[in-house]
Amino acid sequence: MAKYTIFVILLFSLIGSSLAASSKVYVWRSESGDLVFSDSPKPGAEEVAEEIEIKNTQTIISSVNTSVLDITPRVVKEDYQVEISQPEDHATIRDNSGSIYISGRVAPVFKQGFKVQLIMNGAIHGDPQTRSVFILRDVDRGEHKIKLELINNQGKVIASSKERTVYLHRTRVN
Repeated sequence: MAKYTIFVILLFSLIGSSLAASSKVYVWRSESGDLVFSDSPKPGAEEVAEEIEIKNTQTIISSVNTSVLDITPRVVKEDYQVEISQPEDHATIRDNSGSIYISGRVAPVFKQGFKVQLIMNGAIHGDPQTRSVFILRDVDRGEHKIKLELINNQGKVIASSKERTVYLHRTRVN
């Protein structure tokens, strides 16, 4: 309530000083319920606007108590999440060329400079990239563990996916 009172006092002092020649101020509630102040009534709905009479005397407010205002800067923490959308956990991939297609999702959409790194079998695989789709070629048959990591501009890992296990089957030629 105190914030609202201070706002109204400041608003009327500004309106009073800027409208010294004009003494009419109209007020009405917007569709969202906010108070709207204007020097002309609401277009198309003049009967809704209430006219407020402003005296032409100037009022000088010596000081305003701003201790009730919360002016501390707020840090917005972005909680990034990374997940592997393809292949499914414990999926069996049958591909004689040894290709594995990995697709991931990052939420919220990552900022410019962020990159995604693929971790395969506990080791970094390839360079970090700006998209979350990886195509692996000539992978050996057997069990493989994959994971994605989101890396920020400073090279710090800020999110990791859960590790998935996939099984690659390739035909053996004797």
